[in-house]
Amino acid sequence: MTQPSPPLSPFQLLIFAAFDVAGWLAAALLLRALGPTGIYDGGLRILVYVLIIPGTVPFIWLAGRLGRAQPGQLFPGFALSSGVATLCDGTALAWFPTLYGPTIAFHAGAGGTILWGVGVGIVLAYGMDRTATAAS
Repeated sequence: MTQPSPPLSPFQLLIFAAFDVAGWLAAALLLRALGPTGIYDGGLRILVYVLIIPGTVPFIWLAGRLGRAQPGQLFPGFALSSGVATLCDGTALAWFPTLYGPTIAFHAGAGGTILWGVGVGIVLAYGMDRTATAAS
């Protein structure tokens, strides 16, 4: 039977949360810049959603390194910080929608893309953490 991982320290929680807030803001600004290129239309939307999957892996890895996550800590740390990023996304969509662009289509496209990325990140963090835990 494996030993349970230690709980995340306040420092680790802060690092994970700050890293994901910075990642959310970077994604929001990137999507605002790319929105006018048509990335939310047709096949480009599919391509963006597919590219989010491999693009999220280094982000999760770096969050774990900065947060000094031990095996078993990456998933809870990333899940918590993803919740914080989702709160940022919801707040921006409700009160600051022009962060994502000038029209409702841009707001919806960027908001949906960020929510997809959060979900992908949580699933990938779970798999990466299980792999690290099994290897230790």
